[in-house]
Amino acid sequence: MSSVATIVLDASNYALILLLIALGLAIIFGLMNVINLAHGEFLMLGAYTVLSIQMAGGPFWLGLIAAPLAVGLFGLVIEEVVIRRVYHRVLDTILATWGLSLLLKQSIVLVFGPGSHSIEDPISASVMIFGAPYPAYRLFIMAISLLVVTATFLFFFKTRIGLAARGVIANRNMAACLGINTRNLDRMTFSLGAALAGLAGAVIAPLISLDPHLGLGYLVPAFLAILVGGLGSIMAPVVGAAGVGVTENLAATFLSPVYAQLIVFITAVLVIRLAPGGLLGKKRRQT
Repeated sequence: MSSVATIVLDASNYALILLLIALGLAIIFGLMNVINLAHGEFLMLGAYTVLSIQMAGGPFWLGLIAAPLAVGLFGLVIEEVVIRRVYHRVLDTILATWGLSLLLKQSIVLVFGPGSHSIEDPISASVMIFGAPYPAYRLFIMAISLLVVTATFLFFFKTRIGLAARGVIANRNMAACLGINTRNLDRMTFSLGAALAGLAGAVIAPLISLDPHLGLGYLVPAFLAILVGGLGSIMAPVVGAAGVGVTENLAATFLSPVYAQLIVFITAVLVIRLAPGGLLGKKRRQT
């Protein structure tokens, strides 16, 4: 029973982290129709923000707060300087964000070196669950992920700005005709998506080895989660992240990480083949 509980908790932990990342991607794509290939590097920046504060002698918790703020502000600048100039040009958007991804990775190499780094575990205690010890920090990750995801959904479903953003996702042209400032919403959306990635990078930093290429390992499953869940729906990443995250984690536990990635990819292809719009996908209208 204890081993089953540990496996379930590990799978849930990974799925919630993946949800944080995928939610940011989905918000950016849903509102702005931008495929952000630098999203994994936003996660990396969040992790390295925590590392920078630790190297300066600051506590982990300061880094946890600073990471989403810093990466969100960086996303705001990138949207203004780069992204807004390539709207409605899908290929140019892909090339621009891919180039940004390369630039960010090389910048990290120049500042921190190509080697790996580690973050001290902020909570070393364990909690007994069904007779087995489970790291308290992983429970903290699950709690903060649930809190942030819930707050994000409340923002989009209960606030005027969030409802306006959903209106833009459903029909951008009609929203603009109704007086909604789509330009400001684009800025806010890209910044929010970047901040969610930065937070995800900060919370996983103590669990992984930090290197300039860590973002790619999370970007691919996050994209698969969005494709499985469906495009054009705020709720879709929940379904996609749960399916992809749990499947990959269980397959890695019982088989191997290589087989896990293969199984997830095959499963995603089958789902997309049977439901091209994803499980919760919606068609968007422009007029």
